[in-house]
Amino acid sequence: KLVYHLEKEEQMPDGMCIDAEGKLWVACIDGGRVIRIDPETGKRIQTVRLPTPRITSCCFGGKDYSEMYVTSAYDGLDEATLAKEPHAGEIFKITGLGVKGIPQNFYAA
Repeated sequence: KLVYHLEKEEQMPDGMCIDAEGKLWVACIDGGRVIRIDPETGKRIQTVRLPTPRITSCCFGGKDYSEMYVTSAYDGLDEATLAKEPHAGEIFKITGLGVKGIPQNFYAA
């Protein structure tokens, strides 16, 4: 089942996570953003823009899972592009989203 059709500026999906409300967060590689999607309606309900385009993954963390951590990539970028994208390869912490993540599941080995 198709959940959401990305807009042109959102580029391509990469890493994802789910929040406590059951909404899907998708890192948009080459789109410079993380988007929140309601999988029931197929609508984008939130967009968080970041200062570099190559956004690779996202997850919730912190004491109460109210912080989102977002990774980005710099691999494959030449020196000229890296000079224009000084934040490529950094990890970002986002607060104030108004939603929390859920604890990860641990399994016995």
